[in-house]
Amino acid sequence: MKQKKDILFIVIAIIIIIICILAVSILPNKTKENKNHKEDLLGINYKTDSNETKLDYDTNNPVVAMYIEEYGSIVMELFPDVAPNTVNNFISLVKTGFYDNNTFHRLMPGFVLQGGDPTGTGSGGPEYTIKGEFSSNGFQNKLSHTKGVISMARSTDKDSAGSQFFIVLEDSTDLDEQYATFGRVIDGWDNIEAIVKNENIKDTQTGKLARNLVIKKSLIDLKEKEYKEVEKISK
Repeated sequence: MKQKKDILFIVIAIIIIIICILAVSILPNKTKENKNHKEDLLGINYKTDSNETKLDYDTNNPVVAMYIEEYGSIVMELFPDVAPNTVNNFISLVKTGFYDNNTFHRLMPGFVLQGGDPTGTGSGGPEYTIKGEFSSNGFQNKLSHTKGVISMARSTDKDSAGSQFFIVLEDSTDLDEQYATFGRVIDGWDNIEAIVKNENIKDTQTGKLARNLVIKKSLIDLKEKEYKEVEKISK
């Protein structure tokens, strides 16, 4: 009799274990993983002490490359004819290494990927601001917030932009005339899509990432042109 009870107990225990395993296996996996993505540097050499280099892109405009750790390169063409002081500011920040080991801290899929804050919180900057080069601030800027466009983040103050910028993930033309567009992603979009696919968002209201993504290195090619010093507004 005791043997039968022992066998029954073992059978019940096995059934419980199987049920637990099945239950875990069918639960939705809320943790995105980055195991299937391999860094793609697009053939760009970031092993240099300088932040100025030559980048093989057919344009006369400045070109910026950023190496995002675990994902690879994104490449941006800047448009000085659209927002000259905003571009001068971005050039200055890249040249001085401001974005090296900086981060992307905010992701809103279908909307924006934002970075450039040295504190990684969304509230930091370069200790100065620049005038907002967009229509509602008295500056004509005709570059629309379409997919791939780069624009400056700011607070409610129209002249509060500094170093934070965002990449438009899908057409968001409601931002037009309110934020200073100044460039466009021209290479590495697959790496941006991998970020959107793999990264977890801590706060869906603000887009705060569960972990900040490190910009290991930024490089700029000025295409043998010179640009003015940025006009700053002191805080």
